[in-house]
Amino acid sequence: MSVSKVNFFIMDFYYIPGSAPCRSVLMVAKAVGVELNLKKVNLLSGEQMKPEFLKINPQHTVPTLDDNGFAIWESRAILGYMVDQYGKDDSLYPKDAKKRAVVNQRLYFDMGTLYQRFADFYYPQVWQKAPADADKLKKMEEGLGFLNTLLEGKTYVAGNEMTIADLSILATISTYEVAGYDLKAFPNIEKWYSHIKNDAPGTELNKQGLDEAKQLFKK
Repeated sequence: MSVSKVNFFIMDFYYIPGSAPCRSVLMVAKAVGVELNLKKVNLLSGEQMKPEFLKINPQHTVPTLDDNGFAIWESRAILGYMVDQYGKDDSLYPKDAKKRAVVNQRLYFDMGTLYQRFADFYYPQVWQKAPADADKLKKMEEGLGFLNTLLEGKTYVAGNEMTIADLSILATISTYEVAGYDLKAFPNIEKWYSHIKNDAPGTELNKQGLDEAKQLFKK
């Protein structure tokens, strides 16, 4: 009796659970059906500066993925790689040039505007105990306004199907929520978020990481 070969992929994943970029990778891994060998990195103790980690990622950042000697970092690059390499189809990251361009635009928007402006406003308060900056709050809310416009009449952020852009932005918006930001001024985001946070693959993994992030913002 012959036994069919099962595709089973395990990759080393260096991460911190509370990080939105790290949580997006966990969700996409769940969506494409790959198992990650989870390796927590203690940034406060400097584990990212150890020679063995610098050999993998000289930028010493997380998340970092090591796929049997092929190392890639920057979460949104990791998301695309996992779907291209291991996805059963291209629905999460379409190969059609125009559809992929829209997904990429949303990913870059998340990285350079939506998540970046969140970090600019909140992280000085968290790490340096700085007072809230009204100008940074205004810029952050401008970014949310852009997303609210992009979601007008839409179920997903980059087309008619869920993509890696939805999962990346889900990780970001859920971090806004645990930081205590009220999204009621952005009804399209609220509608999308109420749907996606329950239906997204790996949503439980995202929630688990959010529990750690909550502790950071409580402090």
